Amino acid sequence: MPPRPLIVRLCNWIGDVVLGLPALQRLQAGGYQLHLYGKGWAPTLLSGYGWPVTVRASTLRERVQQLTAMRHQHAALDAGMAQRSNALAMPNSFSSALELRLAGLRVAGVARDGRSLLLAQRIAPGAGPHALQSFWALADGLVGSSGAPPADIGFQIAAPARQRAQALVAARGWAGGYVCIAPFAAGTVHKMDKRWPGFPDLARRLVAMGQTVVVCPGPGEADEAHRAYPGAQVVADLPLDAYAALLQGSRLVVANDTGPGHIAAATGAPLISVLGPTRVAQWRPWGSNVTWLSARPDWPGMGQVMAAVQERLGPSPPAH
Repeated sequence: MPPRPLIVRLCNWIGDVVLGLPALQRLQAGGYQLHLYGKGWAPTLLSGYGWPVTVRASTLRERVQQLTAMRHQHAALDAGMAQRSNALAMPNSFSSALELRLAGLRVAGVARDGRSLLLAQRIAPGAGPHALQSFWALADGLVGSSGAPPADIGFQIAAPARQRAQALVAARGWAGGYVCIAPFAAGTVHKMDKRWPGFPDLARRLVAMGQTVVVCPGPGEADEAHRAYPGAQVVADLPLDAYAALLQGSRLVVANDTGPGHIAAATGAPLISVLGPTRVAQWRPWGSNVTWLSARPDWPGMGQVMAAVQERLGPSPPAH
């Protein structure tokens, strides 16, 4: 079968991209040759998959130029590319479909946000409430058959990223085990903060229990990490793929509704997801090794979180 190139406009948030991975793998298995188009962190996050990733330029004119060049490149591989859907807008935004359409691509996607006229193929929204099911429905629409999404994402980690995480663990002396907390979160839900306010107290309790607590702040978060978590081991500037490997190797991860929480769930790490205003049915981390706690729109109490932590860790800390 000749290659069927497909330009995929990725979502703008790390968690959304992670939840879209089963759909991307379904498209690949269905015969599509994927070329991803996304934010600057996307190539590192997805280094274990081998898909080419083009980083989106900063202006609309530059993005249209990038996508037009990609269209010409792929048309040389597939003479029938112009007669089929050859681009997928995974976000539901008007702008994501517009930049693809302005580049002369035939766009598939969900007809929302007033973008129906921009789409060559309108795909029905997923039947399930979860975002992963919605992304999976996009793959169903392009492949032309339906199926059930996997129970676990099975995030793929490149060997160099895994080796970097292992070297970090050895250098820091964490071979006896460590707990990762992900207390940061970008964005709001209905103007409410997605960051659980109990994280500093949780970190102190974990340290008092003899646990090694690890915090990996993102850009601009390092000062707050050192200030709010003085007893924790702070690792700044860790690439996303190595961070994924570090999360996968942890005894436990405790996270907000945030990208690292979705990454942890996708790797199969034991995860406690502490959710406040988040719409749980739609955005909870996906995976069989996830315990999610919610008291929406308020937050779970410290007692509830500590009970879940102690259940997942067991009665005694690891030997150091």
